[in-house]
Amino acid sequence: MRVAIPHNLDNDIVRQRMKAKSHEIADYVPGGATVETAWPSDDRMSMTIGAMGQEVSGNVDLEPGQLVFEVQLPMMLSFLEPMIRGAVEKGGQKLLAPPKE
Repeated sequence: MRVAIPHNLDNDIVRQRMKAKSHEIADYVPGGATVETAWPSDDRMSMTIGAMGQEVSGNVDLEPGQLVFEVQLPMMLSFLEPMIRGAVEKGGQKLLAPPKE
């Protein structure tokens, strides 16, 4: 599943916000989850998400003008794709938002 979140921010700002808020990703996953993240490069965050008895891996790529979430859904969870897509879109926008003071 690929979800692009458009933005008009500089990638340095996006990177800074993603690193500061990556611990919040689990809050946006339906059904409760654990999320582990790593930054193998400046423009890619890898994720391992544990939810609903399944483990899912994915990446978030910082591209000019968009943040792209790619998650490999197992066949068992593919029927949940519309709900997961909506959660990713909403959560991605929250991750891009300026931090609350």
